[in-house]
Amino acid sequence: MKILVCISNVPDTTTKITFTNDNTEFNTAGVQYIVNPYDEIALSRAIELTEGGKGTITVINVGEAANDPTIRKALAIGADDAVRVNAAPRDAYFVAKQIAEYAKDKDFDMILMGRESIDYNGNQVAAMVGEFLDIPSISIIKKLEIDGGTATLEREIEGGKEVVSVSGKFVASCAEGVAEPKIPNMRGIMSARTKPLNVVEAVAIEEVTKVVKFETPPPRGTVKLIPADQPESLIDLLHSEAKVI
Repeated sequence: MKILVCISNVPDTTTKITFTNDNTEFNTAGVQYIVNPYDEIALSRAIELTEGGKGTITVINVGEAANDPTIRKALAIGADDAVRVNAAPRDAYFVAKQIAEYAKDKDFDMILMGRESIDYNGNQVAAMVGEFLDIPSISIIKKLEIDGGTATLEREIEGGKEVVSVSGKFVASCAEGVAEPKIPNMRGIMSARTKPLNVVEAVAIEEVTKVVKFETPPPRGTVKLIPADQPESLIDLLHSEAKVI
């Protein structure tokens, strides 16, 4: 079994977000980066599926050299080797195309990734990769089991669950519940230093999107406390100020 796991290099969840260049670029100064948490879930499930010599795991990241420490962490968690496509990930289309171009002749049995990256929350790459490779793509799965050449995946839908069976190669984006994220141990950290990390150049593709600007959420307003015995005051404020009724 050969599994490709796609990982993103994202700001730590405690990062204070600011922008530069007239609010068109993320300000990276002083930012601590981590493996995208949803991608860690995908990687952890891949490790479970290949335990006991049942397969190999390659992680792929689209990014520049500054991403190497994050990739090494994925190797420490349990991936066998890694690939970095040497380019800034300008949008989801670009990232998906680079992943597909790398994977198209590598005969991976499945391609796993997180449901979304926690910086842009786009939930786009998995479907695009499936389209580029002309293989099934199943989004936001909660469970993944393999039996021979058939994969059974479970998704949550409105009012219930959907169970999907796939034979052959596929792409899946993973959500909470697929696996528990694994913490690298000392042996994993040491071995990650010598595991292969190959760098390949990006394929040139057209630019289809461009960031016009980023905006931070407005500051939170003051809180008004209404006594429990004055429901009419609450109703009046919801109507006149909050304008939700």
